[in-house]
Amino acid sequence: MASLMVDFIISLDGYASAAGWPGFWGMEGPEYLAWLDSDGEKQHVSLMGATTYRLMSGFAAQAPEDQGFAELNNMPKTVFSSTLEAPLSWQNTELVKGDAVEVVRDLKKNTAQPLRTLGSLTLCRSLLAAGLVDRYRVVVFPVITGATGKERIFDEYPDVRLDLVKSHTFDGRIQLLEYEPTVLDGPPVTSS
Repeated sequence: MASLMVDFIISLDGYASAAGWPGFWGMEGPEYLAWLDSDGEKQHVSLMGATTYRLMSGFAAQAPEDQGFAELNNMPKTVFSSTLEAPLSWQNTELVKGDAVEVVRDLKKNTAQPLRTLGSLTLCRSLLAAGLVDRYRVVVFPVITGATGKERIFDEYPDVRLDLVKSHTFDGRIQLLEYEPTVLDGPPVTSS
C-alpha cells in the first residue's frame, strides 16, 4: 500500500508563490538543491492539478539542469484536470479526468510507489479532508511576502493537529518540517 505525502514549499507567512519573485523565492542553496536531487526525493509519483501542472511544466521547460527539474521531468506525474487535454507536453505525465479522491484512494491501495502532491492547494485540501494523507511536509523559506504573496496555502483547510516526525535545516535558513496529520472536528477540548 502506497503512502501519500502532501508536500508544500512556502514563505514564512504561508504563501505558495509571490508576484515577481523567482522560484524558491531566490533563496535556494546548495544543501537544499542537493537534497532535492537525492535519490530519496526522486522515488515517488507526483500528483497535481491543472494550475500547478501549467506552472511547473513551464518552469521545467525553462530551468537550467542544476535546479532540480531534470529529475522531476523523468518522474511519473499524474495530473487531475477537467480542462486540460491529452496528450500533455511534459514527459511522463498522465492526465486523469475522474474524481481525484477516488483515484488516489485506488492508487494508495494498488500501488507500492509513494505518492506526493506537488503544489495543488485544492487537491491537497480534498485529499486531507478525505483522510488519505499520511504525512504532511512543508519546506519554509525565510521570506515574508505579505505585499506580493499569492495563494495562501492553509485557507479553507479543516482544523488539523500535526505531530512532528522530522525536521531539518538547509543552508542555515530553510526549514523542513514533516508531520503526521490528524483532521479534527473542531478545536481540541482542554481539561481544566
